[in-house]
Amino acid sequence: MKLWLTTIVAAATFAASSSTLANQLELNNDLAYKLVESLTVEVGPRLAGSEADARAVAWAEQKFKQLGFDKVWTEPFTMQYWERGNASLRVEAPFNQALVLTALGGSVGTPFDGITSQVVMFDNLQQLQQADPATVKDKIVFINQTLRKDIRGSFYGQVVGARAQGAVEAAKLGASAIIIRSVGTSNNRFAHTGIMRYSEDVPRIAAAAISVPDAQQLSKMLAINPETSLSLHMQNNLPGEVTSHNVIAEITGSKRPDEIVLISAHIDSWDEGTGALDDGAGVGLVMATAALLKQQRPERTIRVVLFGNEEGGLIGARAYAARHAADLKNHVFASESDFGAGRIWRFDTGFGEQALTFGADIQQQLKHLGIETGTNTASGGPDVSVLKALGVPVASLQQDGTDYFDYHHTPNDTLDKIDPTALQQNLQAWLIMTRSIANSNIDLRE
Repeated sequence: MKLWLTTIVAAATFAASSSTLANQLELNNDLAYKLVESLTVEVGPRLAGSEADARAVAWAEQKFKQLGFDKVWTEPFTMQYWERGNASLRVEAPFNQALVLTALGGSVGTPFDGITSQVVMFDNLQQLQQADPATVKDKIVFINQTLRKDIRGSFYGQVVGARAQGAVEAAKLGASAIIIRSVGTSNNRFAHTGIMRYSEDVPRIAAAAISVPDAQQLSKMLAINPETSLSLHMQNNLPGEVTSHNVIAEITGSKRPDEIVLISAHIDSWDEGTGALDDGAGVGLVMATAALLKQQRPERTIRVVLFGNEEGGLIGARAYAARHAADLKNHVFASESDFGAGRIWRFDTGFGEQALTFGADIQQQLKHLGIETGTNTASGGPDVSVLKALGVPVASLQQDGTDYFDYHHTPNDTLDKIDPTALQQNLQAWLIMTRSIANSNIDLRE
């Protein structure tokens, strides 16, 4: 039997009271780490819709079954598949040299001979939107906006619009292509990918990100010579519609099996790194949480959902919500782990007014882990936000994201970036929160 299963065997054979068993499950348990290690080593990068994505789905099904879940199944959904091709970017004049770039997810390629043009720089998306079209026409737009570090990652939303909307806004003004400063906080020479969008009524232009040091380099070149020109080549593929899957498993509730406590992560990743932080850590945490709590026979059903194609725009989450629309009233709670593997420092809820006392009780159980009381404005996580919008109560175990964007969506998102001790603290928190809700009869909506 696999090494990563030994903790389950030990828990299953350990005859103890519920409280003693709880302590055994929470302390020094490495199941979550073993799962993310297995996923990142045996599957690796998991671009939604790819062959590796299909292998990840098969991996998850197999692991759920080996971990002893009562039910395991998949739910298909369709999506547009995008495939990365070769890409290069050079400064042609007057400072001939290569820059490090990555195509943004969903971007079209350039013509076969590439695009060579002068570059025009903007500090942010808003500045581009206000630009005179004559200053942009037929040029390569460069948005050079800095992302600052923060424990909550709160500045990401202020910067990521350049990645998501920049190509449309640049094309409206007649630009030939767009490059952006990576939406990341590392000074290592890694470019940061991520999804971008087109509009049906605007021409599609190639979109790429350059690493932070290269953005700094290019801005210095433009300060010396505003007529600096670039040569961009990208060969991406848009094969069309494919099928991917959400992977779902359950531990059936012993007293209230129709009441669903949903814990989740997303199984897809970008193709540059191995998706250890985004979101292999989350996958390992929620799978381990439910598997370990199985030994305690939770009163409510614990459902683990590994959503597909979160990176492409919450596609799997929207498919799940649509498929389960009729029974969302039975979803008594939902939460997601999707912010790396840093220590959890705050507990936020999204409960009804009368359930806030219960939320405070959970926080007191978490206090010994260094977890603070948060607000009642939790989103639950990216995928789970779809369920929150439909009335499902949520909570968020907020992870320390100070360094998360050093690695997020880059080739540097690999297993060695996970601190096993911090991941273990995450697992203890997830066990406490999930067990408390699964064994309660509190209506969190009220």
